Amino acid sequence: MEILTAKITAADLKSMAVKMFGNLVKAVVDVRLKKMAVDAELHSDEESLLLEAGSRQQGTCGESMCTRISKEEAQISSSSMR
Repeated sequence: MEILTAKITAADLKSMAVKMFGNLVKAVVDVRLKKMAVDAELHSDEESLLLEAGSRQQGTCGESMCTRISKEEAQISSSSMR
């Protein structure tokens, strides 16, 4: 699990997905601070990591991203904004 503050490549997302769910990467985004926690089994773990790093729960959004996509596309299969 890590916090990203810069763009991530499709290859990196696919690598994370293979380790966890095969074709799915879970992430929690802090829209205010423009950072994202990725690479954990549970959204709650990623959210906790962001909160420990100074995020506020009201500005976080949980995402599940499917990696069966081309480099130019991004498919978000679910979203939950707080």
